[in-house]
Amino acid sequence: MILVVGGAGYIGSHLVKELVKKEKVIVLDNLSTGHIEAVDTQAYFIEGDLGDSKILESIFAQFPIQAVMHFGANSLVGESVINPQKYYSNNVSSTLTLLNEMKKHNVNNFIFSSTAATYGIPNVELIDERINTNPINPYGKSKLMIEQILEDYAVAYDLHYVVLRYFNAAGAYGSGDIGESHHPETHLIPIVLQHLAGKREQVSIYGVDYDTPDGSCIRDYIHVSDLVDAHLLALDYLLDNRITTATYNLGSGRGYSVREIVKMCEAITGIPAKVELVARRNGDPARLIASSEKIEAELGWKAHRNLEQIIESAWKWHLNQRY
Repeated sequence: MILVVGGAGYIGSHLVKELVKKEKVIVLDNLSTGHIEAVDTQAYFIEGDLGDSKILESIFAQFPIQAVMHFGANSLVGESVINPQKYYSNNVSSTLTLLNEMKKHNVNNFIFSSTAATYGIPNVELIDERINTNPINPYGKSKLMIEQILEDYAVAYDLHYVVLRYFNAAGAYGSGDIGESHHPETHLIPIVLQHLAGKREQVSIYGVDYDTPDGSCIRDYIHVSDLVDAHLLALDYLLDNRITTATYNLGSGRGYSVREIVKMCEAITGIPAKVELVARRNGDPARLIASSEKIEAELGWKAHRNLEQIIESAWKWHLNQRY
């Protein structure tokens, strides 16, 4: 039985939808940003907070949990700068409560949803796991703190873990019944598609004077279903004791500019976008592209879905959005 913390959120709900096909799943989510409608009905849902030791005690005492998969962090960079207390309380303190309850109940398999924000602004073409971590905001710092805690717990308490550092997750489940729904929305592809669906007046491009071919920022986009595949592989390797600790990047290895994303969205939907060019935002690097060679070499994973498939699946979701 697998406990998925944050399983009502965007990535967590997509993971649960596949995981229930092979495992019994418990979802713990406080629904602060997640949606109960996104949780697969085959999973057992518990509404609660990952920092609530009484709820965790009940779960671990009642169910034979083999592994925990943690998607329950707050993840808005701007908000983390304005309200760092929220990020250190939930992302660090509450996760520590979860890890301590796992230790108490001898559950030693853990998969952690981390982020490329742990790298900060590295001056390299491709970011691999050997690059120094230097986060520039409380969100990235909070994720890195947990990664460091995991290292220490592995040495002291025989915790087995996999850290997965996401780049830009995007897209939706193939059926279109679950997808990306944030309030507020801060990710580029859903913002563009919301505009093209008539839900936003325009799309803003922040900075067109970067040292890139078209002047706009370049990012690495990965389909949420490819992310799910990586989590399932990591879980199998942990449960089979084929790995005990590992940290992997999850990206496509290819970057697309903001302007390229807008053009692809226009091409797929057949709707022209109203674009506003505005000044750069502080802290936005010109390009962030992942090297995922390590996880490909060690687990055999790589991203299979391209940008067109990402946007097509996301558009299908936006046209049928239920929550």
